[in-house]
Amino acid sequence: MGLPHRVGRRLRSRPGDPGPATRVTRQATWRGAVLAESDQTIVVEGNHYFPSDGVRREFLCPSSSHTLCGWKGTASYYDVVVDAEVNPDAAWYYPDPRPAAEQVRDRVAFWHGVRVQQRPDG
Repeated sequence: MGLPHRVGRRLRSRPGDPGPATRVTRQATWRGAVLAESDQTIVVEGNHYFPSDGVRREFLCPSSSHTLCGWKGTASYYDVVVDAEVNPDAAWYYPDPRPAAEQVRDRVAFWHGVRVQQRPDG
């Protein structure tokens, strides 16, 4: 079994509060550019992993960096590039995660100054 994860959703917690759970749309931004946006992020170890269809690849450039996580496997990195400014290794993904981390396959997470927050209107 992998570590627990959450889908980027907000659940109503007050008794008697009607209606289904609402999804929260998250955005990853850097230097004013929206790098990714989705209401289907999952949170693993405090990081929002965006599904690949919510990631704007025009801001990502493959990096030669790799790191090893004991339970997720080998991470590969992207440099984030906005208006010729480069944020090295600011995004990562697991192209072939270990079975315990299968939920992060085809997803991208961010750090190094990339801000992940609820979309301003959502």
